[in-house]
Amino acid sequence: MLDWTRAEAEAAAITKSWADQAGPGGAVVIFDAERRLEACAGGFANLEQQTPFTADTPNRLASISKHFMAATLLLEGISLDAPLGSLLDGLPAAIAAVPLGRALDMTGALPDMMETLWQLGVPYTTSLSAPEIHGFAQRLPGINAVPGQEMAYSNTGWRLAQSVLPAQRSITYREALRLRLFGPLALPFVFPEDESEIVPDLATGYWHDGVNWRRGRYGFQFSASGGLVGSASALAIWASDLMAGRGPLAGLFEKLTAPRQFADGRESGYRLGLVSTPLLGTTVIGHGGSLTGYRNHFLMAPEHGVGVVVLSNREEEALWPALRVLAALLGEALPEAPKAGPTGLYVGEEGSFWAELAGDSIGVMGGHERLVVGENGRLRSLPSYLDIELRTLGEDEIRARIGGVERRLLRVPAATPLDPRLVGRWRERSFGVEITVEADGTAQWPWAEPVGMTTRLTPLPGGRALADLVHGPWRHRPCLWLQPDGSLRVDSHRARVLQFDRVDDVGGTR
Repeated sequence: MLDWTRAEAEAAAITKSWADQAGPGGAVVIFDAERRLEACAGGFANLEQQTPFTADTPNRLASISKHFMAATLLLEGISLDAPLGSLLDGLPAAIAAVPLGRALDMTGALPDMMETLWQLGVPYTTSLSAPEIHGFAQRLPGINAVPGQEMAYSNTGWRLAQSVLPAQRSITYREALRLRLFGPLALPFVFPEDESEIVPDLATGYWHDGVNWRRGRYGFQFSASGGLVGSASALAIWASDLMAGRGPLAGLFEKLTAPRQFADGRESGYRLGLVSTPLLGTTVIGHGGSLTGYRNHFLMAPEHGVGVVVLSNREEEALWPALRVLAALLGEALPEAPKAGPTGLYVGEEGSFWAELAGDSIGVMGGHERLVVGENGRLRSLPSYLDIELRTLGEDEIRARIGGVERRLLRVPAATPLDPRLVGRWRERSFGVEITVEADGTAQWPWAEPVGMTTRLTPLPGGRALADLVHGPWRHRPCLWLQPDGSLRVDSHRARVLQFDRVDDVGGTR
């Protein structure tokens, strides 16, 4: 039996903590398939003006936006089996061959453009237009892996999907949203395409530097991967309509959440902009969103016809608060946090794959997931983005399935020295930027040329090392990986296409 009273009390406790801090805030909305809404809010939408955050405050949805794009493509009748190259001109051959469906379900191995640009020294705060970003996509030197083998999060497929609408239907995504979804359902969502576009009453995003709150900033064009703005109430109504199949949404929920398969037929938890996972005694569908200063999550339990939305303008986790409220509503216990387990840095015997465990969480090549105790005492990730199961744990070895791929990870020995073969100047083959690795274990990294950045490397065995690039509240840790031919790869979970050659002097390479 649903316990709305308990869920509302949990939501009120979450929003009260924001109000008590007199800082940025957010809203929590509980909903059902009949559009019943129970809302709580707290904190400020704008610190400078002390504007209260309410359930009707417009907020950036970030990656929650993705399934709106998928819904629009389905309504427009765009085939998900079509290769990207049959829908868009000018793409590199490897990207052109990826089916649209794999580009959307994160099994297409498309390099994420923000992380690729970050590795090249372009900050995510740089103002880049849609044509500039699309032009960069046309210059990508390849893809991360063989499509269909692994689930690895990337925004690139969603950016390209947005371009499919004008190319194939002669309509912009903004107009398609208005005609197909927001107009018929009378929903107050907007689609600003960059941060300079004025949105009335939009909550300001904030992150905390340890002393003070600071404004968040994201300079890239806002695409279908994460560009929508809407309130917690509007998102709850949308989710209610989606579950109920009202109006133009009839049958869409089933299509968006239908199982997606890897190339070998195994099922992936990531669907079309939504994540499906068994949790709280039922199937939970949801997705999160993160832009600098904004953290959001929404969860639905379709078997019970209910869900919860958490939107905030503060750089803090939103998944666990959403799960607390949903568990209270369903009368279920929260997943158990691990009491003990391995901690520290682990790496594959070869290749660039690495993970760092910290009790109740795991970082995977830069991606972060919360861990809970699953079946048979194994640790598993919560329904955020990346499906993880740690099946065998030991002090020095971890066996896991991560993103659908079996991994054997070994603890990085203490005081691992930097491999001297990494020391030197390295020039990237496609874009020409340079990295210089120093014998003292630092690297001079390209950054907002000609400024540059110095990063301290974390040595790994086997000619590998982790860089540490920090910008605002976000941290990027690409792996430098020496290749058998003497070249250097720079890899992260989302971007693994940059290759560097050793440079002896300005005029040549060795």
